[in-house]
Parts: sequence; C-alpha cells; structure tokens
Amino acid sequence: MSDTMEEGVIAVWHKKVGDKVESGELMAEIETDKATMDYESYHDGTVLYLGATEGDAVQVNGVLAIVGESGEDYKSLLNGASAETESSPAEDTAPAPVSEVSTEQIDTSSINATIVRMPKMSDTMEEGVIATWHKKVGDTVESGELVADVETDKATMEYESYDDGTVLYLGAAEGESVKVDGILAIVGEPGADYEALIKSDSQGASVSEEAPAPPVEQAQPTQKPTAAPVAVATTETGGRLKASPLAKRLAEDKGIDIKLVQGSGEGGRIIKRDVETYVPAAAPVASTAAPSAAPIQLPRVVGEESFEDVKLSQMRKVIARRLGESKFGAPHFYLTMEINMDKAIEARKSMNEVSPVKISFNDMVIKAVAVALRKHPGVNSSWLEDRIRINHHVHIGVAVAVDEGLLVPVVKFADNKQLSHISAEVKELGGKARDKKLQPQEMEGNTFTISNLGMFGIEEFTAIINPPDACIMAVGGIKQTAIVQDGQLAVGNMMKVTMSCDHRVVDGAVGSAFLKDFKSLLEDPVRLLV
Repeated sequence: MSDTMEEGVIAVWHKKVGDKVESGELMAEIETDKATMDYESYHDGTVLYLGATEGDAVQVNGVLAIVGESGEDYKSLLNGASAETESSPAEDTAPAPVSEVSTEQIDTSSINATIVRMPKMSDTMEEGVIATWHKKVGDTVESGELVADVETDKATMEYESYDDGTVLYLGAAEGESVKVDGILAIVGEPGADYEALIKSDSQGASVSEEAPAPPVEQAQPTQKPTAAPVAVATTETGGRLKASPLAKRLAEDKGIDIKLVQGSGEGGRIIKRDVETYVPAAAPVASTAAPSAAPIQLPRVVGEESFEDVKLSQMRKVIARRLGESKFGAPHFYLTMEINMDKAIEARKSMNEVSPVKISFNDMVIKAVAVALRKHPGVNSSWLEDRIRINHHVHIGVAVAVDEGLLVPVVKFADNKQLSHISAEVKELGGKARDKKLQPQEMEGNTFTISNLGMFGIEEFTAIINPPDACIMAVGGIKQTAIVQDGQLAVGNMMKVTMSCDHRVVDGAVGSAFLKDFKSLLEDPVRLLV
C-alpha cells in the first residue's frame, strides 16, 4: 500500500469468519507506515480464515485472509503457504506440482568442483564488494594463493583460496557486491558442470537471493582491455588518492609515484593492474587528456542546477544503519561538563620530557575515562534487550575519521595500561585505520567510546552512542578563557566534554557521578599515575 511498507496493522476488521463478501466490498482498515487505508476484497465468497486479530501486524505478502466456498477445507493452503491473492482457493491453487518442482534435487555428487562462498570478514559485514580479481575464468589457482581484494564495511582485505583447481566461474564483476555466504567463485576440474552447482545452490535460497547468472564470467575478460581508456575520472577526490591498498603497496615496491598512474577501477580508482602496466612515458598523455575530460573545469552558467550522486561504500552503509538504529532506538540524554586543563597542560609537558612516545591530551582523556569507569561500572555497561550487561573489563573505542567515514579501533584493558603504552597503541591503530589495514578483532569489544574533535577547533558537540556501549564521550578543544579563581579573575585553559547516555541503562545521577570523577582526574593528573 506504499513504497516503504513492510507490514500492515489490522486497525478494524469489517468482516468476520463466516461472513459473505463480494468483490469491491470493504473488508478491513489497515494501518501502514504512512496512513490508515481501506482494504477492499478482490473476491466473492465466504470468509474462511482471518490471518490476524485487530491490533496485530501482517507482513507484506503474508496471509491476510482466505476466501472461498462455505465449508471448504482451507488448511492445506496455510500449510503450503503458497496461496496467491489473485487465485481462487477452490480452483486455482495447486500446491502439489509447485512443491514437486521446488523440492526436486539435482545430483551434484559426481561434479568435481567446489563453491567458494563470500566469507564474513568482520562482525558487521553483510556483503563484500569485489575491488580486484587476481584470477579470471580459466586460470589455475592453488591453496593460499591470492584470488581477490574484497572491500568490506571496514577495510579492503585480501581473499586467499582454500582450494586447488581451475577457476570455472566468478560470482561478480569488479565493483559489484556479493552477500555473505553468496557464491564468490567456483573452483574445480576443467569442464566440470558448475551450472548444476549454481542451480542446486539456488534451490536452497529464497527467490530474492538467486544465484548469479553465468554470463558474468563471460563479461569479465572483455572489461579489462577497455577499462583504462574509459576511466576519465580523476584519481584524487577532495585531496584523497583513490587507490587500493594492494596498488599502493605495489607502487611503493616498484618506486612508482602512484599519483601519476591512471586508474581503471570504479570512479577512476587505481588498482593493482594499473600499477603493473604503468609506463612512465605515458604519464604526460594522461595529464593532457584530464582537463578536457573533467566537467568541473568548464565555466558554469549563473543559476545552473547541478549535483553529484556518490555511490555508497560498504562502510557508509553500515555507519548509516548502525547509528540510525542507535539514535532512534536508544533514548539519548546529554551531560556537559567544563574542565580546567591548566594542571594537565603542565603534567603533559613534564611527562613528554621522559616519555618514549609523545603523549597527547587525547591519551590523557582515554586514561582518565578508563580509571573513572573502573569506579563507575554502571556507565561501562550495555543494553541487551532482556538484561543489562555490566562489564568488569574496560575496552575504550577511539573514533578515527577516515576518508569514507568513521572507524572505531579499540584500546583493550585501557585501565591497566600506562599513558605511554596508550599513546603508542592509539598511534598504531589510528595509522592502520587510515590505511584501511585494521583487522576485525582490533575493532571489536568496546565498552565505552570517545570521539575527540578538539583538534579540528570544535569547542563542544554531541555524539551518537556507538552500540553496544551505553555511553559515548564527545571531547572539545582546549580554549583559553576568563575564569574566576579564588575570587579573582584569571585566564584558564578550559575544555568541554559532553557524554551521551542511553537512558535505558544509565540515569542522570550515575552519569554525573562518573563525570565528576573524570573531571577531578584531569584537573589533578598526578592521580592518573597512581
């Protein structure tokens, strides 16, 4: 009843079981996601069954009702769950033949080939995009050999084969996505009937998850020779070089300035093949062609409307889904506190005179949060629908901005680590995040998250809770301002922090007590060293 409708709630039934109904007669009022609408019957007959009571929901394409001849046995329709709304239950529904077709099994025991499925490369991964194929149909592959670069929601990772044989089929072209557990490739003996494997696999999947059609691997080889001349988009967007991690590493090994390489991947992205085939003499040709191909260099007419649609990356899809669920699913409230950082500035200067690594204010915030969480475990908690989990370990997630969104590497057992240890670990994890080299285990297990925008000149902001945490702290920059100290006007270095709390888990008094101790730790930082 609407383009976004997923289920309808029965507001009112105008017919009950046993009533006569005619085509066009009002049968029910159904509440959708946008409005309450009248549902008129498409059939003549007797109401034999109603699929829900008033106030209950029915999924789109679920059984709303069954209409037929009085006294007719309708239970076989419910058991088969295959009745179509346009068909008469008495005459047109024939579940037996459909059942026979759908349950007919294809014998694949004699086919010497294996389906390679898309692995789940991170805890939140739902699909992977093929960044680069390192094998094509007909190539031989050995166990442990690199087959593809797969872009997940968090990083571009290398997929190595677990099988020996010949590549018979590729489940997607470069730039296309494959669902987790979907068919990534088929490897086996040359000439093996891989199409039978695909058909057999599709029998066990839903209609919406049919196996990809075989023509994909036919199109794969023809894309390669035409890719380079077609790629006219610049390889830099907003100052960011668009290149796969493998291409960057290969260019570095060969001593090639990757900025001179013309990309043939999606949107002009530089991939491994571009570096391997790069010829220095060809660089000027690419640079002279670029101005004529870039529409942004053309003069723009005053009042002309323009826009650019940017394809969503896997990372951005997950950020949108997870933070949307958090913002609208968890009741947020916010606590803001101002902290005098004068002593923290002095302490940091002294510590950096002896520390093996440079300690930042962010490192001091992480340590202060970790120590305060040890005293206030109620803030170090998670909402699990039917229970609240109070964590006795302290794992701090540190939000890191990357080109495509946000990653949150985790400093584990932060309360037990020295400031210099935290500093070194944060620098290492931040570098991996920006290079998209973080491993899934380095982004799992957070019990509290910190987002710091102070280095960008932001004085104060609020952050969305990062599930499964109950709280996230937004840290602003340190600003010199006038303060009253001992009854006298003075200049102080002040920093504002705002903690977003899930009110299902953390109450205002609990969050305030935590912030009070956090504030005292930063205003007297020698306590961080005890």
